[in-house]
Amino acid sequence: MLTEERYRMILERLQQRGVVKLQELVELLQASESTIRRDLVDLEAKNLLKRVHGGASLVSHKSIELGMDEKTFKNVQEKTAAAILAAKQLHDGECIYLDAGTTTLAMIPYIEAQDITVVTNGLSHVEALVSKKIRSYLLGGMMKPHTKAVIGSIALQNMDNFRFDKSFLGTNGLDMAMGYTTPDPEEALIKRRAHQLSGQTYVLADSSKFGEIAFAKLFNLEEATLITDRVPGEYRKWLGPKFKAIEGLK
Repeated sequence: MLTEERYRMILERLQQRGVVKLQELVELLQASESTIRRDLVDLEAKNLLKRVHGGASLVSHKSIELGMDEKTFKNVQEKTAAAILAAKQLHDGECIYLDAGTTTLAMIPYIEAQDITVVTNGLSHVEALVSKKIRSYLLGGMMKPHTKAVIGSIALQNMDNFRFDKSFLGTNGLDMAMGYTTPDPEEALIKRRAHQLSGQTYVLADSSKFGEIAFAKLFNLEEATLITDRVPGEYRKWLGPKFKAIEGLK
């Protein structure tokens, strides 16, 4: 079994149970105790878990998410650079999905394409789109009060009525082993479904998100094109040849 596959299975078991014993992982992964101990050391170094006597536990902050008001004033210049680049990917006549989030929200003032149709799960987004006279659909479902994002089974059912030329998604972190991640598994389902329904997926993230990992995985890095202010130099070789990125500030 590949190392990355062991990492994934360890983290999945942790997400299910909160705490796992070393012997349990040895049996699950059919690997030696020394191998599992090394895996736990590596994952702790990435701040993905906490080693405890005889096993490991979750790092609790992975599931904590800031609200829209808190996010709006963080890394403003970097988010704007990514937003401008993202808006340039739009073309006349396209149908797109625009994910809830501050970086995707920052795209809207820079949209110049005419006659586009937008589906979104962001309350703030649909208000900004309508003010620009852009044809817009807001998904129905449960509204998260602190992020103003629509999530849940009703929203997922709504999404199946659409197909998108492109989707523009936010993320809370990107990591080579864990891919794109977000704190809320419910919101991760919406993002993943938008990706599945799209001809092309773009993920918007400022450079502070490199190396960060949240609780719920969206998909692997090579499955989408990243739009960012810049790819930090130390990550260029680490990301590999299949990784695609569009940068605004170099």
